[in-house]
Amino acid sequence: MDHVILVMAVLVIVALIFDFMNGFHDAANSIALMVSTRLLTPQAAVIWAAFFNFVAFMFFGLHVADTVGKGIIDPNIVNNTVVFGALFGAIAWNVITWWFGIPSSSSHALIGGLIGAGMAHSGTKGVILGSKLISTGIAIILSPLFGMLLALLLSIGIMWLFQKSSPYKIESRFNKLQFISSSLFSLGHGANDAQKTMGIITVLLFANGYLQGDFHVPFWVVIACQLAMGLGTLFGGWRIVRTMGMGITKIRPTGGFAAQTSGSIALFLATSLGIPVSTTHTITGAIVGVGLSRRMTAVRWGLASRIVWAWVLTIPCAAIMAAIAYHIGESLL
Repeated sequence: MDHVILVMAVLVIVALIFDFMNGFHDAANSIALMVSTRLLTPQAAVIWAAFFNFVAFMFFGLHVADTVGKGIIDPNIVNNTVVFGALFGAIAWNVITWWFGIPSSSSHALIGGLIGAGMAHSGTKGVILGSKLISTGIAIILSPLFGMLLALLLSIGIMWLFQKSSPYKIESRFNKLQFISSSLFSLGHGANDAQKTMGIITVLLFANGYLQGDFHVPFWVVIACQLAMGLGTLFGGWRIVRTMGMGITKIRPTGGFAAQTSGSIALFLATSLGIPVSTTHTITGAIVGVGLSRRMTAVRWGLASRIVWAWVLTIPCAAIMAAIAYHIGESLL
């Protein structure tokens, strides 16, 4: 019994480390536009984003945590080794993409890790081929496209409404409005992404018989995950900040407001439906939409294509790494 408790404690810590890395890796999503438009210094921006990451649990339900915990793989086949494999597969892919400064998706990495470790444990029968997995797969494709289209329309609308106004006054006004749009996006990020780790810890408790009653997320898990994500954002991921804020297209305050507002709408919608989506790819799509509102050549398509490749490869690569980690874990746990 002592051995089981020790293994569980280690896995909970690893899950929180993943959550911390999620905030660290995805800090750019929340702060890069504020930094690149010089609204805030990098230090002030991460504090701002970390606060709204942490308080996100007050505004949303826990539907995403339920999807991750019992909608991707069958919770009845989950054991400590499956959780170990899923987490290490996701962490390994996050580290690789962080090192090369590529904005990949922690969400997709975790889903890939769950699928890879689940299949390594019990084959294809461990994967739930139901509505939750299908809706998640559809959202993977549609969320960046939705963000791009919404940002494109919003940017065009802003240009049309303020076409007779002074450019300086417009940019100054929208620079201040970014406080609102960045707060909303940080709320959406904290709500959707922290819940994925909540789902992992909850299914771990369920698998070991430490969850009383129906499948639900204990409050201490909610607080621990939100705190870990907030701290990760606080430490930031400066390699990816440069890519997101300055690499894809030149962003002005009007564009920053349009991208963050569009991204937050997409995240709020997905979170309310219990769909785990990628905040990275959602905001990337929105930034591309802002660039397209000016002209096709305003987008650096070479960099955008690298991001798309990371988008395509994340789930299968994380799944392979998770399957390998699962077999390693069999001899360790």
